[in-house]
Amino acid sequence: MPVEVITDDGMPSWAEHRREVERLAAQCLSALDKADHELSIMLTDDEHIRVLNREYREKDESTDVLSFCQLEGDPFVTPVPTLGDLVISMETAERQAVDMGHPLAAELRILLVHGVLHLVGFDHIESRDRVSMAKAEDELLERLPAVPEWPTTTGLIARAGGT
Repeated sequence: MPVEVITDDGMPSWAEHRREVERLAAQCLSALDKADHELSIMLTDDEHIRVLNREYREKDESTDVLSFCQLEGDPFVTPVPTLGDLVISMETAERQAVDMGHPLAAELRILLVHGVLHLVGFDHIESRDRVSMAKAEDELLERLPAVPEWPTTTGLIARAGGT
């Protein structure tokens, strides 16, 4: 299966979101012509994502989404092309959804789009890259089916005032 969503052990309340996240991720991949690629997603808590953020990015803080691209470095041949891994903090996603006044499903949609775009090569460190990624976020959000009760079309970067 191209998209696999797992949750940390002991976090059953988030297990109910697995199918929704899987569906949204598959829609992202399809919209980017990457439906044949494999993508793994872990739904976790702030403490676990903080450990990963500290280990891989040297930032000792929790974050909303981390992307681990498998297309970097030396290529290796697999039967199914592997795009990479996303890790989403459900605690942060829940807080951000409340802060933004929209459903958790809308926030997960935004985080998935942001993370998947990182996996296909977008970044937002430099100003020009931020503008390009913000545009790509908004365009991909517009191409995806909206959350019925909240048709979000603004990505993380634009929301943070990065454009």
